[in-house]
Amino acid sequence: MKPQETKSTLLLKHHLKALKLPTMHSECEKVAARCARENVDHLGFLLQLCELERIDREKRASERRLKDAKFPNTKTLESFDFAAQPSINKLLVTELMRGAYLTQRESIILIGNAGTGKTHLATALGVEACGQGKRVRFWRVTELITHLIEAREERQLLRLKNQLAKLDLLILDELGYVPASKLGAELLFDIISTAYERTSLIVTTNLPFENWTEVLGSERLTGATLDRLTHRCHILEASGESYRLADARRRQTPKTSHNRAKQIGESTRKSKGV
Repeated sequence: MKPQETKSTLLLKHHLKALKLPTMHSECEKVAARCARENVDHLGFLLQLCELERIDREKRASERRLKDAKFPNTKTLESFDFAAQPSINKLLVTELMRGAYLTQRESIILIGNAGTGKTHLATALGVEACGQGKRVRFWRVTELITHLIEAREERQLLRLKNQLAKLDLLILDELGYVPASKLGAELLFDIISTAYERTSLIVTTNLPFENWTEVLGSERLTGATLDRLTHRCHILEASGESYRLADARRRQTPKTSHNRAKQIGESTRKSKGV
């Protein structure tokens, strides 16, 4: 390489680093060599570099949103077994994955027994929203209530509420498993009320609506919460037994059958005096 070309390359990489364009910085020489071989002009070279930078930047941003969402596990719609849960409205779920509900500030409530796939679907919707450039946060309801109470005691509640208000999607998982205290229920209602028509919510629960007073305590507070959640809302119901329990039963059945056959064989041999 000629001295002038070496100097130009060094200066270019210096400027790209200063401009915080890491992909262009790392790829410029390889792209330049490829464009020279393929007789691509300088605008084509610049276009290829910009495309690489944009793709890599979008990838890093998506990974950052996934990390910030704090999903307990990353789940996708492709890994959800609709055959095992035929009660789930697959067409509605597929439509919701497109993300129009986020633009329209609508909410989703998933109702069903434990182990019927509610958290899986909520997470899959959240992961897809991250991929669409949305800010998402996943909370188990009990953990959020604890966090809200602690923030209140430490005079950080307003700061936490402001953080939640900046989200495009807030996922509240497992509402109904543990009753909330009076203060906890009031703080949770405040978050839901603030999110109303501003932030989309996904709520998973094992309780039918008429039993939500078991968690929120007051009928008045329960009514106000449901009034906000169910307005402009999509409801998905999952019936049937736990998928995990059914899967465990399927895996144990061959072993159980084998043991039973062995017991019968031993009993037969004993009866024959073998």
